[in-house]
Amino acid sequence: MRRLVFPFLLTVGLCSAAFGLRPVAAQATSSWTLDGVLAMLDKSAQDFHSLTADIEHIKYTAVVKDTSTESGQICVRRDDKMRIDFQKPDPRTILRNGDSLFVFTPKINRVEEYNIGKHRSFADQYLALGFVTKSKTLRKNYVMTLIGEEEFDNRKTIVLELTPKSDQARSQISRIRMWIDEASWLPVQQKFFETSTDDYFLSHYTHVMKNLKIADAKFKPDWPKGVRIEKPRG
Repeated sequence: MRRLVFPFLLTVGLCSAAFGLRPVAAQATSSWTLDGVLAMLDKSAQDFHSLTADIEHIKYTAVVKDTSTESGQICVRRDDKMRIDFQKPDPRTILRNGDSLFVFTPKINRVEEYNIGKHRSFADQYLALGFVTKSKTLRKNYVMTLIGEEEFDNRKTIVLELTPKSDQARSQISRIRMWIDEASWLPVQQKFFETSTDDYFLSHYTHVMKNLKIADAKFKPDWPKGVRIEKPRG
């Protein structure tokens, strides 16, 4: 499981401080209730078809105080399709098409191919978190806390903290903090805290566009000739 899902999660982290973002501390008082927030997330998920956005991420490793940063674009469709094209610092493509997950590294002309079918429900908790996730799924898999409201990226956001209920999930991720735009009810940032360390990875989304038409060709594993395809064991 860790090799199938966790490596993907490590590709979508951003440390907000690294990009000069200074979110205001979340307000303890808010007119929102957890039930009210979940109702709005359900409404957003109901009419969600696709999303495109710029994505920046950092993986922070506490023991050496190191951050690794990537930036690019993400495309998501509700029919279990997702593509991230990183341009900086090095080109890399991460593609999900149903139960298949691909990681293409042009620099070494290699594709890693994973089958996440056996762990689909677990993968969906993370790969689609906040985009098409319904409150029923969130309640089933997480203990949720409404932290409050926070001004972030010049937007009013709701901050939720999710603690996985299952031992298997908590063995990898101790908790997740999610910033949700009150205008679109889509996440603008997700922060994943790793278990038993001070490490974390964080995804930050800007220029978010919802329900644009994204062609099927965008999600086809059409790799260059001569690429080396590997299928690591989970």
